[in-house]
Amino acid sequence: MTSPFALCILAIVTLSLLGLPIGHAMIASSILYLLLAGQDMSIAAEQLLNGMYTNYVILAVPLFILAAELMNIGSMTERLLLFCNALVGRFRGGLAHVNVVQSLIFAGMSGSAIADAAGTGRMMQAMMTKDGKYPASFAAALTAATAVVGPIIPPSIPMVLYALVSDASIGFLFLAGVVPGVLMAGVQMGIVGLTARRRDFPVEPPIPLRELPCITWRAFPALMMPVVLLGGIYGGATTPTEAAALAAAYALLISAWLYRSVSLRDAYGSLAYSARTTASIGMLIAGALVFNYVVTVENIPESIKILLSGWNLSPIGFLLLVNGILLVLGCMLEGTAILLIVVPVFIPTAKALGIDMVHFGVVVVVNIMLGLITPPYGLLLFIMNTITGVPLRDIVRDCMPFLAAMIAALALITFWPGLSLWLPRLMGYQG
Repeated sequence: MTSPFALCILAIVTLSLLGLPIGHAMIASSILYLLLAGQDMSIAAEQLLNGMYTNYVILAVPLFILAAELMNIGSMTERLLLFCNALVGRFRGGLAHVNVVQSLIFAGMSGSAIADAAGTGRMMQAMMTKDGKYPASFAAALTAATAVVGPIIPPSIPMVLYALVSDASIGFLFLAGVVPGVLMAGVQMGIVGLTARRRDFPVEPPIPLRELPCITWRAFPALMMPVVLLGGIYGGATTPTEAAALAAAYALLISAWLYRSVSLRDAYGSLAYSARTTASIGMLIAGALVFNYVVTVENIPESIKILLSGWNLSPIGFLLLVNGILLVLGCMLEGTAILLIVVPVFIPTAKALGIDMVHFGVVVVVNIMLGLITPPYGLLLFIMNTITGVPLRDIVRDCMPFLAAMIAALALITFWPGLSLWLPRLMGYQG
């Protein structure tokens, strides 16, 4: 006789294939499990409500989304791009380097790869393809690849969700992402430099040094946003959730009052978009909370822990296995679903092997971000295809060198925990 859990998994897969959002599919299938297992079906509502209303950290998600939206509708983006161009535009392939640097800066503001790509994607595409300077496919592929850095460097919505399922410190997770994020940007600039020489990309006219102070001053309020955000967290003035609210308020203040580039209509549009995005993520979190109860009742994490212990895996062997599984799943599943459904199954084994939960979180988030540009279902590839109209196969072709370089960087992050843990330990982390 087929077990209730097997029927639950079959129902999730079937409903998802039929087009039902995965959050709804998980809730419906979990209720089916409770019915077949003879349990009170109201447990589903109890798990959902308790999980959603007792986890204060979840509030950070809509607030970071709103901060990113408020930043994108104002002139903050244009001022930051001009600042980036003044820094690196003078090198061969200058605008491509600008694309990498602007993503590095925006990473300290939005916490979302999709927000970074959608926010600056059209602008960078227009700048890079003007007068045929760069092939449209290369510009689109580069924008998709650079957006991956967004959720690795703080703030990071995926890290907030990982903290939700692992009980790791959000503050130390944010710190742990800084060096790996800079490493990712570094390998991207390396690929840009090699490609620029091979394909003879243009050099932008250098901006005179006398203009640099003025450009920096105009961008300074926007550049201060990560300082305000992280300073509040690590200075002990705010929790990460309160810092997310502060970031949203700061973005609105700078865009509306200082830069005077946001109308009431724009602000309403940002609130509406943020609400829709939050509702989508919220349903996924709700579904995962109910399904995680089913997984716990079935003792799946402990069963996997016993299975893997029989393989006598070392910590490095386990991390390599997790990397392989997450990279494959990233080709097919949305990152939030992986974080909320798959990752909790690995956490007991990781703890048993003595793997640091902050380091493990960085490895997990980097894997999931790489899934966003991995064919056939990399979400950022589809977003850039929609924004630019460039054929998907051309974007994928030009994205492959960046993906290969970032997988090499992931290997370095995996084998060298100190790369992630150096900054947290500097700030007092005892792990």
